[in-house]
Amino acid sequence: MKYRELANIDRQAEIAEGIFSLWLHAPEIAAEAVPGQFVSVYLNDKSRLLPRPISLCEIDREEGRLRIVYRVTGKGRGTEELSSYRKGDKIWLLGPLGNGFPLKEAQGKQILLVGGGIGIPPLVETVKALKAMPGGSDVRILAGYRNELFLAEDMGQYADLLISTEDGSSGTKGTVMDIIREKSLKPDIVFACGPRPMLKALKDWAVSLDLTCYISMEERMACGIGACLGCVCLSEEVDSHSNVRNKRVCKDGPVFECREVEV
Repeated sequence: MKYRELANIDRQAEIAEGIFSLWLHAPEIAAEAVPGQFVSVYLNDKSRLLPRPISLCEIDREEGRLRIVYRVTGKGRGTEELSSYRKGDKIWLLGPLGNGFPLKEAQGKQILLVGGGIGIPPLVETVKALKAMPGGSDVRILAGYRNELFLAEDMGQYADLLISTEDGSSGTKGTVMDIIREKSLKPDIVFACGPRPMLKALKDWAVSLDLTCYISMEERMACGIGACLGCVCLSEEVDSHSNVRNKRVCKDGPVFECREVEV
């Protein structure tokens, strides 16, 4: 079930250059949300008609709170306005939206979580949930950055964390695929979120080794509920909603088994 909820801002901080962490009190959404889902954030400037879809970084059901981590994309943009909000401000949210990662399918298996750039935040709640499952899970995380790190400590406290940076300032110089090749990794299942080139490379690698790989797609969204068809991606099968080879990222995803969609 999804809710339209007026959320109170608990706190906000810039955790890396242009990267902001925002905690919101939204108990109805927090009670229903699962790792891999997102919320639509409605800004207070009413000239901005469309909400901003932002993935969930952490879910605190006991306190009824959500954490989102996002990048400010430029001057005058909606994310710049969002970064100006402070404790006590209120904003409308719609959520939780989309599907999440299939955690039960990963129970008891060797799991590789892969994130790149602003696709890293969903891995925080995902690794927390996996490690809290009965019997535990063998989890390793790969995180790819341009240069400055964020959320590394949040993830590293739950599982083995390997880092790549484009400039080589931390960890392996290059991309997460360089780590995979360097370590000759072959997990049972992969959960990934990040930019399209990274997801395509992961899909090609997973298919070549016959691995199960779930990817969280990023597309521009308008409605966030599957009505406008503004965020479709090409699929392998014909979609029952539109009768063409489309999947709605907001409604059918954002998480897909990599063989379901073209990347």
